[in-house]
Amino acid sequence: MSLQAYKTAATRAEAPRDMEYRLFGQVTRALMHAATVDKSDIATRIDALDWNRRLWSTLATACSEPSNTMPQALRAQIISLDLFISRHSSAVMRGEDDFETLIDINRMIMQGLAGPAQAT
Repeated sequence: MSLQAYKTAATRAEAPRDMEYRLFGQVTRALMHAATVDKSDIATRIDALDWNRRLWSTLATACSEPSNTMPQALRAQIISLDLFISRHSSAVMRGEDDFETLIDINRMIMQGLAGPAQAT
């Protein structure tokens, strides 16, 4: 089985909410790792921050689409979080803040995606 066929099968078998949860988990683990490396390991830190920014930017873009059926208030909150995450990520790179806030936000989103059965 080719890698592409495997990815296609995995995508079909995984619910969108589960896929989002998994992606947030991967990005959050990258942020957690980046938080532990020496500040001189700029590549690891930038890669994790950039991945997180791209995830949030993608969500914000999806929320700005007129065809998005999520409630308007929720869409606005996600767009606001994207803006905050972008500013906070810049502060982390300048050494003015740490990764914890970004990690906490992602964890809260993961809890919401997990639902009541998996949140424990």
